Amino acid sequence: MAVRTPNLQDAINFYVGKLDFRIVAEWVYADEQRAYLAPPTDDHFYVEVLGGGEPAPIEVRPYTDLGDSLKYRGYHHFCLNVASVDATVEALRARGVTIVTEPFVLEAISRKLAFFCDPFGNLIELAEVLS
Repeated sequence: MAVRTPNLQDAINFYVGKLDFRIVAEWVYADEQRAYLAPPTDDHFYVEVLGGGEPAPIEVRPYTDLGDSLKYRGYHHFCLNVASVDATVEALRARGVTIVTEPFVLEAISRKLAFFCDPFGNLIELAEVLS
């Protein structure tokens, strides 16, 4: 999964500083700086962050409502599984992360979900499997 950002260091500050992700690798490609970032307890999932250069603006972001975000085509979000959505949302809120959708239960898939965004408006979903 890759996320295009205007500034790699700002993205690293967010993903590492607020989400406790780890830097797996960093490199330069043309006029972009890139990095693989991994969640703190998962070595099988990386977010590739593409920073620098001159990314074109996106018409709509940051989203303030999940329903509104579903109106637009293209990339929507990626999902992180967590032990407790409520606890994770509170920890993120304490770190100054923007919560877009408060925790809710989606019975059809037996999950509790919530959404937040990175500093560039990219949505990230939290999912907790319900028993």
